[in-house]
Amino acid sequence: MTAHTALATDRVVMRTEPVQQRSSERITLLLDAAATLIDDAGIDGVTTSAVALRSHSSVGVVYRYFPNIQSLLRALAARNMERYLERVWQGIENSPAEPWSSFDGTLGAFIDMTRSEPGFRALRFGDVIDQRFINPELSNNAILAREFAGQVGRTYDLTPDADLIFHLEVAIEIASGLLTRAFQLDKNGDARFIEATRDLCGTYLRTHIPLPRT
Repeated sequence: MTAHTALATDRVVMRTEPVQQRSSERITLLLDAAATLIDDAGIDGVTTSAVALRSHSSVGVVYRYFPNIQSLLRALAARNMERYLERVWQGIENSPAEPWSSFDGTLGAFIDMTRSEPGFRALRFGDVIDQRFINPELSNNAILAREFAGQVGRTYDLTPDADLIFHLEVAIEIASGLLTRAFQLDKNGDARFIEATRDLCGTYLRTHIPLPRT
């Protein structure tokens, strides 16, 4: 299981697939514009005309790739998840040998993106709009749980089972709720809630899924 294969299906509904580099670059500009608008005025501030103006495009160009704002936000949410998982995989390579130390890195990547990635604090993976924003058959956190379970399986040479996926999803739900609260009033995140998230998630995983040192 890889970050790309898990997110490739049911990801985005676009009028034109970005086959050529120029089209891909245009879509990047549109998504960047939407992300900036979210930071400036919230999700409700993302309109077709606003995205066109911010990206120095026309409304027709926006509609060429995205039939509506919902599909554009879906694409931005999917990109957020892809960028997040890329950071997670990079961090895992440098994780200490202690069991579940890599999960602390996943929290760090999420916290860093919430602080620095345009639009991420409000949109994240789209769950603030729809809990199944990325894939209609799985919650966004269930997708992450399966991604993390696959990585655990590769790291410890084991086959991920339903229990592993369940406990990872529980930990993700705990982290999601607490980190939402941490950044609700503070753009840099309330340090007390962040530390509580690390402690609770780490304790939960080490208790329910003991792993050997790598």
